[in-house]
Amino acid sequence: MQELEHAARALGWHGCLIPDIEVFGTRFGAMTRLRPDVHYWRSTHGWEPQADPSWFRSWSEPSMHDHLPVPGVDLLGVLVPVSKARRALRACGTLMTLAPCTVVLPGDHPYRPWPLTELDYYGIGVVRSGPDGPGELVLAPEDRSTEFGFSLFDRWLLEVLYFKVLEHDCRSRENATGS
Repeated sequence: MQELEHAARALGWHGCLIPDIEVFGTRFGAMTRLRPDVHYWRSTHGWEPQADPSWFRSWSEPSMHDHLPVPGVDLLGVLVPVSKARRALRACGTLMTLAPCTVVLPGDHPYRPWPLTELDYYGIGVVRSGPDGPGELVLAPEDRSTEFGFSLFDRWLLEVLYFKVLEHDCRSRENATGS
């Protein structure tokens, strides 16, 4: 968790860090921000977060499109811890289509131009980070999500993150840091 917090600071990302998400066998952290106006509306109208994928499948039906709640959070970025840079592209996979995606390498990981050149090509950021010190930004991520469009998977993930933000009670921490 410390490594992800240090990496988020190195990137200048502020919000609620959800450190341990697993989707399609990939573990990652998500930097999110609660949308207070939407959260208030959803809370007062009984639209709790719907993280159950079976319930969410019904949203793909055209007759249900007018029953979709607005997402309660924004996904600001994705942090994917990996032990070696050569594993980074595979670890990011489809996550790089959702938001700016950054791999978090161990703080003592050596700098090598390859595979970092490949990561730069795909817009994947790189931060070296350990538990005891500040993270070092090696390569800034790019937001490529607009190139891929919005999918039902994206929307489901936002519901999962909305649930996690409320579970972690990030509202008070976001307000305290001014984020």
